[in-house]
Amino acid sequence: MATHSSSSPAILPVSSSQNAPNNNPQPPVNTPAVRAFINHITATVRSGLSERRPWSELVDRTAFTKPDSVSDATTRIRKNYAYFRINYFTIVGVVIAVSLLTNPVSLITLLCLLAAWIFLYLFRPSDPPLVILGRAFSERETLGLLIVLSVIVIFLTSVGSILISATLVGMGIICVHGAFRAPEDLFLDEQEPSGGGPTGFLSLLGGAATNAAASAGPVIAPPATRG
Repeated sequence: MATHSSSSPAILPVSSSQNAPNNNPQPPVNTPAVRAFINHITATVRSGLSERRPWSELVDRTAFTKPDSVSDATTRIRKNYAYFRINYFTIVGVVIAVSLLTNPVSLITLLCLLAAWIFLYLFRPSDPPLVILGRAFSERETLGLLIVLSVIVIFLTSVGSILISATLVGMGIICVHGAFRAPEDLFLDEQEPSGGGPTGFLSLLGGAATNAAASAGPVIAPPATRG
């Protein structure tokens, strides 16, 4: 005896997630600000490295002579800094990097502090507020917590002493080199630093922050005011 199947079409299961409204929208990550910040730092570093002098000039043994006086040593340091500025920054950076690499605990602590500033303040959307252990923190409170944390990490741990010691060692190397390196063979006319604005790392950080803020403006609405 033949059986007749039902003529009604089979109903396929359809996921309800396609039509369900998004009741908990997440705020968009401010990627343009992060991208602008990283791009500006990269461009500034490349521009600075392009002004680096040949290391052969820096270590030319024939150019090393004893300064005649303290004022002569000071003049040499100023002129050599104007010419070898990028090389000197590189030396200080290498000394600091070596000091941190030989102290991995301090390096990890400093990286955690930097990550806290980046993800909790610089590039975190102002809405919703930061919530820690069930308590919401405003922008001003978040900034205060990060400042207190930075003071504790830098001044109450070995991180601060390592950074200060490495910076002093790097500056000592620069002063000794600048005092004994005769600058008479260097073309210094175009190397005098121009006034009216910060140079070196201050210019890098200031320009990067400005570009990041400009990119963050159209993305975050309303604009957050950090006190």
